[in-house]
Amino acid sequence: MRIDLETCIGCGLCVAYCPMGAIKMNEVAVIDADECVECGVCFRSGMCPADCFIEEVHPWPRSVRTLFSNPLSEHKETRVPGRGTEEMKTNDVTGVYKKALVGMTAEMGRPGVGTRFTDVEKVAQALAAAGVKFAAQNPVTYLMVDQATGKLKSEVLGEKVLSAMIECLVPQEKIPAVIRELKEVAQHVDTVFSLDIITRLKPDGSVPWEKMLHELGVTVSINGKSNIGLGRPSAEVYQ
Repeated sequence: MRIDLETCIGCGLCVAYCPMGAIKMNEVAVIDADECVECGVCFRSGMCPADCFIEEVHPWPRSVRTLFSNPLSEHKETRVPGRGTEEMKTNDVTGVYKKALVGMTAEMGRPGVGTRFTDVEKVAQALAAAGVKFAAQNPVTYLMVDQATGKLKSEVLGEKVLSAMIECLVPQEKIPAVIRELKEVAQHVDTVFSLDIITRLKPDGSVPWEKMLHELGVTVSINGKSNIGLGRPSAEVYQ
């Protein structure tokens, strides 16, 4: 994002609109390019009376900022819309979460903090060390040069984005190892992240891993998102 300094009137209305606090006032408004995640909020808000915000198209690797931060953008490099797969964002529509498996996502940078890919890589490497399987169609997975270690492409590490989701599939017996690795790496990242878990419920409607997670010191907040049958795969795929 760029501000036309010749048309900016220095009113300061734009400062409050930047979720990253990247806009500062001197005599006119100035954008800190290193902190700007290219989310486009300032541009789309229409608050500027001088219409001085200019939305730019950036080359790789800075283009990754727009792809992970602007909800109107499409992942041209990954060909995946949004920050995650349909399974984790909405419902399990492909039958990937079978019995004794959970889907886990480390959702980084939200709310209102942002994350650099140096920290995304740290969390991805922690998950890899626990033996997870990364979601193939997830944009972060696409950025990996080695899924066995969670290492990302070196050129994106300095880029900052509004948020990023690291999705993986975890067998039941590896849940404790994942939690331990995430608790450890949480002490070494300069951002926030939450742990999302998707799982099939027991026949009585209870969450199969809730007791285990509590014993591991994880506070569980149940989300009411559930598959009501629309687009649901046949029951056989869950066996």
